[in-house]
Amino acid sequence: MPEHRKEPRHRTLKAARIAFSDHRSVIDCLVRNLSDHGACLNIETTLGIPDSFDLILADDRSVRACRVMWRNDKQIGVEFH
Repeated sequence: MPEHRKEPRHRTLKAARIAFSDHRSVIDCLVRNLSDHGACLNIETTLGIPDSFDLILADDRSVRACRVMWRNDKQIGVEFH
């Protein structure tokens, strides 16, 4: 598959949360790789995850607005905006 990322991502294993519906719905996930422009997230299931949400990183509690670029059963690729 051709690479379409703006910059290479760095492998990581960080705890995070996906938050949507004004942060009333929160789902735990793991960040598998990360750059300034996006990330790959591991999650139990991608069912019910909207196309846009906030990603809250557990280590520094930073919040990144995300747009889903691709998804499969247990992973989501996001672009930060």
